[in-house]
Amino acid sequence: MKSPIWQLTWRSLLNRRLTALLTVISVALAVALLLGVERLRHDARAGFASTISGTDLVVGARGGSVQLLLYSVFHIGNATNNVSWPSIERIAALPDVDWLVPLSLGDSHRGFRVVGTTAGFFEHYRHGRGQALRFADGQPFGGLFEAVVGAEVAARFGYRVGQRIVVSHGAGGTGFAEHDDKPFTIVGVLERSGTPVDRSVLVSLEGIEAIHVDWVGGARLPGVNIAAEHVRKFDLSPKSATAALVGLKSRVAVFRVQRQINNWSEEPLTAVLPGATLQELWNVVAVAERALLAVSALVVAVGLAGLVAVVIASLGERRRELAILRSLGASPGQVFRLLALESLLLSLAGCILGILLLSATVAAVGPWLESAHGLPLSADWPSLAEWRLLGAVLGAALLASLVPAWRAYRHSLADGMTIRI
Repeated sequence: MKSPIWQLTWRSLLNRRLTALLTVISVALAVALLLGVERLRHDARAGFASTISGTDLVVGARGGSVQLLLYSVFHIGNATNNVSWPSIERIAALPDVDWLVPLSLGDSHRGFRVVGTTAGFFEHYRHGRGQALRFADGQPFGGLFEAVVGAEVAARFGYRVGQRIVVSHGAGGTGFAEHDDKPFTIVGVLERSGTPVDRSVLVSLEGIEAIHVDWVGGARLPGVNIAAEHVRKFDLSPKSATAALVGLKSRVAVFRVQRQINNWSEEPLTAVLPGATLQELWNVVAVAERALLAVSALVVAVGLAGLVAVVIASLGERRRELAILRSLGASPGQVFRLLALESLLLSLAGCILGILLLSATVAAVGPWLESAHGLPLSADWPSLAEWRLLGAVLGAALLASLVPAWRAYRHSLADGMTIRI
């Protein structure tokens, strides 16, 4: 042969560029879906794991450990019961406890969670690799009706320090009565942390008590309206908390303190280790993850089957082309390599286009996913696991290409010289 096999392959693909382009797009969509599922799975795990660090125990009312972690740390779901304030104080006074940060959930602001806590939250809460929360503007709350908003809340509504906001009763987006007679003033805006704190409004526990001073059983008392300037005359000390984050003086004591809280005699409580409970969560969702990967793999298999079908279908049109190559001296092995190389190049182009398509999709919908659902997606270069998947796709494509290549190897000369009627 006068032309090298690579040049001949390239010219052959250019001659069938429309068919080749459609095949590449089909493979690219399948690869983008496969890598997208893998990246979503990996980034979701990394995002959940980096949400809280440095907290040894999370304490709440008796219930499931995964449920406790979800509603207290990730603000997913709601608590079935609260922890009484005397129990909170006794747990904080345990000899092995270094610090305790109570959390009070149940109210919202325009669809975002309102978290009642103490100033210790800004001191002790850690995320990622022990990173503390940082302020983009302002400072922690100190007054009764002062609030700190997360980065996403501030960005969504354009909030700045000094603005007033109104808290709604109930942890929902719409349809709840507002505490419009007792607005909060924003005194701080947090920097983005990639945690549920970004989508939270933080106020004091006394502030939560103040806005509910004229409420009973989740409803405003008929005919009673206590003005904001008069609520300080009432006892605003917290009566209960939804959960508490606990840090210990020594991690060696974590199991002893956990057992002590789980066997609490005053009321039924549950203390969980965040890391161990996250592992339980992964075990729960592992079936769904495998199912998504299996569906993605089937989509890739369909794309490769389409690739094989296109190459086999093109053999009918290339009967004489391949026969002429044979008659000019091309060996059956060279014809075999030609067909296999064409399929491999189409698959390689599909993988490259799939990576670019995934990067463009992540750049387009990543910020929305993070703000709306708290799922950060990285637009980084493919990870080692993604490269393995790409290698598996190329390996499967090479194996799939052997079918048309073998057929051309066996029948290229005789089939091409036979006149069909």
